[in-house]
Amino acid sequence: MLTNDYTDNHYVPRWYQRRFLPATGESKLFYLDLFPESFRDAKGVLRHHKALRRWGPKSCFQEDDLYTTQFGNWRSKDIEKLFFGRVDNDGAPAVDWFSQFNHRNFAVSDDAFHNLLNYMSVQKLRTPKGLKFVANLAKTSDKNIALIAMQQLQNLHCSIWTEAIWALLDASHTSTKFIISDHPVTVYNRECFPESNFCKGDLDPPIWLVGTHTFFPLSPIRLIVFTNLAWVRNPYQRATINRPNPNPGSVSGVFAGPPGFGRAGVD
Repeated sequence: MLTNDYTDNHYVPRWYQRRFLPATGESKLFYLDLFPESFRDAKGVLRHHKALRRWGPKSCFQEDDLYTTQFGNWRSKDIEKLFFGRVDNDGAPAVDWFSQFNHRNFAVSDDAFHNLLNYMSVQKLRTPKGLKFVANLAKTSDKNIALIAMQQLQNLHCSIWTEAIWALLDASHTSTKFIISDHPVTVYNRECFPESNFCKGDLDPPIWLVGTHTFFPLSPIRLIVFTNLAWVRNPYQRATINRPNPNPGSVSGVFAGPPGFGRAGVD
C-alpha cells in the first residue's frame, strides 16, 4: 500500500513555482483555472468555483498519482522519487544559473548547460499535455508505457535546442513580468494558428519546424528563447518546413518518427 510520499505529483515543480513568488514574502500565486469545476451547494443550487484563485505552490499544477505506475496489484512511485528527483535536483541550480547569467561576469558552465537542457526537455514532456503527446508518439493508451517512453525520450529536444540561437530576455525595467502556466516550456510558430493541424488537441508546433521558437521563463524577469539558426538567417521562408538536420534525439526504438518528421510540414 502506498503512503502519501511521492504520490502528490507536481508536473510544474514547487521549487520552480516559488521562483515566481513576490520578493515581499508572499506565499501564494494568482492561479487561473480555465475550466473551473461546478458543484451543488447545501440547497442544491449549481455553482461554480472561482476561476481566479490565490493558491500556494503545493496546490498548483498537481495531480495525484500522475507518475505512479501499476502492474496488477503492484504499484511503484519510483518515477517521482528517482527520475524526477534527479531531474529537479540538477535542474533547479541550472535554472538559477541562467536566470543570473551575464556575459561580463560569467564563463559558461558545462553543468548548467547540460542540466538546463535536460530539465527543459523533461518539463515539456511531464505535464498532462506532454504525456498525451508522448502516448501519441509511442502509439499507446497504456499509462505505464507512456511513462516509460517519457524517460526514454527525456532528451528528445536537446540536440535541436543545442544548435539553436539562444537569447535571454530581461524584464527588469518593465512593469509587466513573465508568468508561468501548466505547460511552461512553450513554443510559437507564426504559421501555426490554434486551429491548424499542428495545434489540435494536445499538439504543439514541433521544434524541428524551422520557424518554431521555444520560450521558457526562468524567473519573473528572465526568459530564455531558442530560435533555429536557419530561421535567424532567413526569417522570410515558410515557417512550417523542417529545419536542416531535423532529427531529434533519443527516438531510437520508441517510435518511427514524429508527425511531420522527415517531410515538409502541412498547414
